[in-house]
Amino acid sequence: MRFDLTDLRLFLNVQETGSITAGAKRSHMTLASASERIRGMEDTLGVPLLLREHRGVDPTPAGRTLAHHARVVLAQMDRMRGELDHYGHGLKGHVRVLCNTTALSEYLPAVLGDFLKDHPRVSVDLEERLSYEIADALRAGACDIGVLADSTDLHGLHVQTFRHDPLTLIVPHGHRLAGRPSVMLADVADEEFVGLVEGSALQEHLAHHARRGGKVLSYRVRLRSFDAVCRMVGQGVGIGIVPRVAAVRYGRAARVQRVALADDWASRDLVLCVRDALPAYAAELVAYALRDAPAATDAPATGACEDVPG
Repeated sequence: MRFDLTDLRLFLNVQETGSITAGAKRSHMTLASASERIRGMEDTLGVPLLLREHRGVDPTPAGRTLAHHARVVLAQMDRMRGELDHYGHGLKGHVRVLCNTTALSEYLPAVLGDFLKDHPRVSVDLEERLSYEIADALRAGACDIGVLADSTDLHGLHVQTFRHDPLTLIVPHGHRLAGRPSVMLADVADEEFVGLVEGSALQEHLAHHARRGGKVLSYRVRLRSFDAVCRMVGQGVGIGIVPRVAAVRYGRAARVQRVALADDWASRDLVLCVRDALPAYAAELVAYALRDAPAATDAPATGACEDVPG
């Protein structure tokens, strides 16, 4: 059995995207070449690795086994590159980071800007996901670093507080809720909302908690940034729920007022998580991310370690 690293990375890309076409694009090869490589892998093993359907592909049991071992092999190669990088200048490191909406828009750009400027031979693949998807991806070895809400099941992960990140309600000046010290989501669920585009991690998070209370939030408009949400709320279009850091940053110019959310899930921290020891260059990114982290005041999550290993 002879699979090279290109085969393994291609198969992982196909499995993660659910499509040979998308996997080929992510692997920077043609569809014909990708299809031929996967057929060659199946011929070598003598079993199908993918179930091909109109909507895409799903891995067979053999395919899932191959994906597991491919992640292990590629992760080990990344660690080797990271360690050898100390002895030469020709190798590059690559770090895959998954994060939720707030981390992507408010915190990580500055961290990554500093890190990439200081590490010209390292690249970062940054993708927004729901927090529970990030935790699952970390446990499966599908990413190196995750930044997610601490309300997620973090069992089996190494966890450290990244930033305090409470959510807050924003309303226009003069709104009937503006004078309230705090509200619950159930108190405002029947209002018209301004939110982020459908599919964003924060909106899915809010929709989940609304459904738990038997409510469906109604959106008058969905936008692509917290700045735009704040400005639209300030114009009286509706109310919104955003991270407090975004409300503070954009609130004065947008002429909105903050009202505290009293729901337990709204008082949250963002945590940085990894599963295993990281290559040196990825551990360096963790160090950059945690330079401005608040001091940990709580016990680590069940089954998690308090310190992120390097």
